Amino acid sequence: MDTILNPLYYAVSWIIVQFHSFFSLIFNKDSGAAWGLSIVSLVVLIRICLIPLFVKQIKATRNMQALQPKMKAIQERYKSDKQRQSEEMMKLYKETGTNPLSSCLPILAQSPFFISLYQVLNKIAGGHTVGVLDDQALVDSARKAHIFGAPIASKFMDNASKVESLGATLTDVRVVTVIMIVLMSLSQFYTQRQLMTKNVDLTVKTPFMQQQKMLMYVFPIMFAVFGINFPVGVLVYWLTTNVWTLGQQMFVIRRNPTPGSLAFQQRQERLRAKGKLKEDPAEVEARKAVEAARAARQQPKRQTKAKRQVAGTAPQATTGSEKKTTLEKQQGEQPGDAGSKQAGSSRSAKSGQRKGGPQRPKHPSKK
Repeated sequence: MDTILNPLYYAVSWIIVQFHSFFSLIFNKDSGAAWGLSIVSLVVLIRICLIPLFVKQIKATRNMQALQPKMKAIQERYKSDKQRQSEEMMKLYKETGTNPLSSCLPILAQSPFFISLYQVLNKIAGGHTVGVLDDQALVDSARKAHIFGAPIASKFMDNASKVESLGATLTDVRVVTVIMIVLMSLSQFYTQRQLMTKNVDLTVKTPFMQQQKMLMYVFPIMFAVFGINFPVGVLVYWLTTNVWTLGQQMFVIRRNPTPGSLAFQQRQERLRAKGKLKEDPAEVEARKAVEAARAARQQPKRQTKAKRQVAGTAPQATTGSEKKTTLEKQQGEQPGDAGSKQAGSSRSAKSGQRKGGPQRPKHPSKK
């Protein structure tokens, strides 16, 4: 491994030494600020060089999102023929000019530098020269430089004797490493969550969205598990690259969001407010009509239970025509009619017969 990555050891150590020489003009050359800012500057330089790959990653991610319905249809159509399914997938990628591996290019391109920095810091922790860091005094200076009380070369899993040899306490090292691991995991989680909630077309449900949602939780857990074996300098490197990725992604999502996503709608509203968005007049009129209808619609106010009960028991008002009709009916009724009706009703009650219906048959025992 050292033989293969030896050129990268020289490249990484040379960049760190050059930045350290610059920051030594501002800070103490043996301080954590000089060495820590050298690592941060290394991240910034690498990420600037990877911007073209990041742009390809964004385009590849969009293309994969757009192709998900077609990919799902191919899987359903050729689910019993895996070879034909693979051929159709490759044909679809070729026709649309999509490369599934493009979304992983920034991570793959950054991995050799990450591994090289890890090995360089490991050698510094052991007091060994590496690459351009061939001066033992310079190695000792980097080895004992502290960031918030923790040496750059120390790890969470180091024992107390090793940490003391670097001029620190085990408590300081573990507190600093835990805080940095938590920040590293949170930044990774928020970066992925921002991509899922703002830059994805939520109107189309695809397996790709489920995969991204799973990665949103898997990556932070991976960082938390593996972070306890990273030196403080590597944690500084990875936290810096996460923050850079978050800021870079926010810029891209704001300026060039995925069509149909929440960020795209917000951008359209901003352009419309500034008068920079050219729209079809028919769409403008339709939107205004919808907004006017929504504003004119009034929902009935919900009454409390007590008010509903009072309204239900209140006597109903009688109109003048209803009063007149009732009075005419009362005047039209004769006393004799009332008496005959009363007598008839009493006879019906005595005979046990139902008014206006069939008579009840008598029981055989009463015949």
